[in-house]
Amino acid sequence: MIAIVDYRMGNLRSVQKGFEHAGIADAHVTDDSEVVAKADGIVLPGVGAFRDASRNLAESGMRDAILGRVAEGVPFLGICLGLQLLADIGLEQGEWEGLGLVHGRCERLPSDVKVPHMGWNTIEYPRTSQLFDGIEEGSAFYFVHSYYLNPDDDSCIIGSATYGVPFAAAVQVDNVFGVQFHPEKSSEKGLHMLANFGRLVSKGA
Repeated sequence: MIAIVDYRMGNLRSVQKGFEHAGIADAHVTDDSEVVAKADGIVLPGVGAFRDASRNLAESGMRDAILGRVAEGVPFLGICLGLQLLADIGLEQGEWEGLGLVHGRCERLPSDVKVPHMGWNTIEYPRTSQLFDGIEEGSAFYFVHSYYLNPDDDSCIIGSATYGVPFAAAVQVDNVFGVQFHPEKSSEKGLHMLANFGRLVSKGA
């Protein structure tokens, strides 16, 4: 079972429907940390502020459940805010603790571009990943964000895009994956990516 984590940051049902359209029925929204602690795969979607998300994860017990299951090798996928939360810290209205699964900082997009970055953007593959199996380089995905993950080590980047600055559109560290775009809003390519994650879960990544 894939647990879609409900930590009061929205964008949950659309992700669940995305998995359904990708042919994966066993993906369920849950706000129960005990369910997350037993899941075969974990998805952390979300929109909103890093500060609120960090607090909600800690207060709900989801933070400990996620970190414990990830340490056991369970495949994890962060989407949009869920990717940003992989960082050590987020710099939105202060400095806030992230999950620390991808070392780096969540920073605001540069001031010389319109924020939020909203719309379709192509991505390139600095290195190969099973998350993008069967999806050609240069494919376009749908983005809505004002902040981005700036990793300490660029070798974790599996998808890069440019909006004012080059940024990490997708990352992978072992069994931890994250995408800044919204696969559930990215038509056929996005559903293909969700299906790829489902296969990683079924194989135990």
